[in-house]
Parts: sequence; structure tokens; C-alpha cells
Amino acid sequence: MSPVSTSPAVPKAIVFDLMGTCVDWYSSILPALESAPSIPALPSESLPQLAADWRAGFFKETRTRRDASQLVEDIDVTHRRVLNWLLLARGVTPAQWDDGVRKKLVGAWHEQRGWPDVASALERLKQKYFIVVLANGSTRLQLDLMKASNLPFHMLFSSQLLGKTKPDAEIYTKALELMQVAPSEAIMVAAHAYDLRAAKTVGMKTIYVQRTTEDFTENIDQVRDEVDFFIDGTSGDEKCGFGELADILQA
Repeated sequence: MSPVSTSPAVPKAIVFDLMGTCVDWYSSILPALESAPSIPALPSESLPQLAADWRAGFFKETRTRRDASQLVEDIDVTHRRVLNWLLLARGVTPAQWDDGVRKKLVGAWHEQRGWPDVASALERLKQKYFIVVLANGSTRLQLDLMKASNLPFHMLFSSQLLGKTKPDAEIYTKALELMQVAPSEAIMVAAHAYDLRAAKTVGMKTIYVQRTTEDFTENIDQVRDEVDFFIDGTSGDEKCGFGELADILQA
């Protein structure tokens, strides 16, 4: 892995994925599911898998829509559709979990909190670099997550705003053009290998932050070899993950 400092261009911007990378979706979604009405079809021990399937289903549905060249849609619509499918497959009826329950569950995606290592590291990084979000989803979701997690980004770029979905190369280049930053002057930070592979194709440096909730199907040793830096963000303290990222970038 080659260090960022060997790049011929001095980094000006750090571009971050959001859900899973900066914020911990699981710690919001599982409690939301646990607070829903108890029903025989969904015993408490089944809820962690339902949460994981909901997240995986979102990725699958987003990929399907992108491959079919469909327009970017509100992430709440996608989350609700995937939730409905998962509940139907488990035999949960609208009478058991009604529209109000399902709306509340979808709303839980807007209440995610940052990983413990994120906020303080971003405060350090923003003194030296532009720090921006580039993530699939809606602008409203991103605004709500900034409010819930108090993360100090300079700018939020959503797939809804840019009209493209990651890993489409155009979403990365469009964000960079709007910032007037060359790809060689930008670093993409994510907990998703597919995201970094796409960013690399447009000329961005890549930093992978491993999280306990992400990339279960990836060969992590392979990911280590693909990226410019690999950071362990799984220990749950402030010094791991983004804390190490700020150290590497001398912020």
C-alpha cells in the first residue's frame, strides 16, 4: 500500500461515505425494531437478522435500480419497499405492523449516531481540508443525520442531489467538479470496498475504514491490497478509525 504522502498532488478534500462509515446504522435500527409491537412471527432473537437483511436489501435494490438506469429515488421509499418485502416474507401482516409502525421504523434511519471515533477527528481534519459527504440517499436524510450525530462537514452531496448513484463514476467526478478539486487532490474514505474501487477509477486516493457492520462478503486481505490505506475502525474507541485517519493526514 502506498502512503498518501507519495501523491504528486497535495490533498485538498476528503470525501466521506456516510452510513456505515461515519454513522452506526445498526445501533439505531435494531432498537427501533425491538421497540415495535411484539408478534410471534418476529421473536426477539430474529430481529438482528431482520436488521441485517434490511440493510443488505437496500444495497441490492439500489444496485438493481442503477443497473436498470432508473431515476434516483428518495431513500425512504427504498427503505419502506424493502421493509415491506422482508415483512411479507416473514408472514407479518399490515394488521400486525401497520403503516404507523412501518413509518416509524423507516424514520429510524434518520436518527443514526456517529461512531465514537468520528466527530473529534472530523474537527481536526476540517481545519486543514475540505471535508464533505458523498453518499447514496436523500439530502434530507443527510441533514437529519448531521443533526442527530452533530458531525461538522463542510458540504453534503447526496445521490438525490447529483442525480447519480454510487458506484457510478459520474457521481464522484461531479462532486469534485463542484468543489473545483482535481481527483488527484481528493481522498475517498469509506467502509465499503465497492465505493473505493469506483473512486480509484476516477483518480482519487482511497482509504478503507473497517467497521463491524460492513462488507461481510468482501475478502478483507484483498481490500487491504487494493487501497492506499487500510484502517481498523472496529475497536469502538476514539483513537481507532477516524482518529488514526487524522493522524495519518497530520491534522
